Amino acid sequence: MSKPLLYIDVDGPLNPYNAKPHRRPDGYETYRMMPPIWIAQHEGMGRVTPLRVWLNAAHGPQLLALADRFELVWATTWEHDANEYIGPKIGLPVLPVVEWDDRPRLDAIHGTFWKTKQLVGHADGRPFAWVDDDITRRDRQFVDGYHDGAALLHWVDPAKGLLDSDFQALADWAQEVSR
Repeated sequence: MSKPLLYIDVDGPLNPYNAKPHRRPDGYETYRMMPPIWIAQHEGMGRVTPLRVWLNAAHGPQLLALADRFELVWATTWEHDANEYIGPKIGLPVLPVVEWDDRPRLDAIHGTFWKTKQLVGHADGRPFAWVDDDITRRDRQFVDGYHDGAALLHWVDPAKGLLDSDFQALADWAQEVSR
């Protein structure tokens, strides 16, 4: 039996972008990045300034500790840029990436976050956990109705990022699913 997937978002879980703008959370380092996706989103708007990203080096080892229970997968708008700009800063190897079809803010038909339907399709019935700051009740209802496997949609506070309790919740869920 294959391991459950762990879909990892960057902004919110790994980069607590919603923390007070000039007060980096404890344990985080500040990086200024110019990933191609950032540049593309701001083309034609004049000078593109680097994106401020806060990352906690402890998150890499904590995620790697889950790799014996999960297959780690980037599920972020950073797509492949996460392997170049985020993973190396926190000690992650190159991970598989969900490539997005479309990026509207909401799925107009289901009222879910735009990633939800695509993640259900990507999982293709495999158990999965997903850490993101945009998960709502509607996303949970959609997954319950359209995904045949076990699923944990784990909301992360974008002002705090992943906490030890989040890693514990993921480990506990993976243990429960493997029974």
